[in-house]
Amino acid sequence: MAERIIAFCGIICSECDAYKATQLGDPAELERVAAAWREQFGPDITAAAVVCDGCLAVSGPHCGYCSECPIRACAIDRGASSCARCDDYGCDTIEQFLSHAPKMRETLQKMRTAYLSAATDN
Repeated sequence: MAERIIAFCGIICSECDAYKATQLGDPAELERVAAAWREQFGPDITAAAVVCDGCLAVSGPHCGYCSECPIRACAIDRGASSCARCDDYGCDTIEQFLSHAPKMRETLQKMRTAYLSAATDN
């Protein structure tokens, strides 16, 4: 089974079509993803813009939005492996995103619960 990769915000990168197409090196699949994202997010999305090695990757390609994502920038700045492990979890930056992303909220909340539980066990 492939490793489960979860972005700082709770998006499961390893389940993302852009991530999977990138890992397969499949240009046709990248174009299919870009076409779907164009319908969802706007006409300027190209196959090159969806090439991504996942949010947590230090180097390598990232989707076009990664360079401007305030959640990713904040987590990297703080040295947090996830918002769920941040001392300021629940801040305005993550809450603004999670208010529109219930699945990601659920993922982060599970991670947060496990993190806090492990911290109290030590």
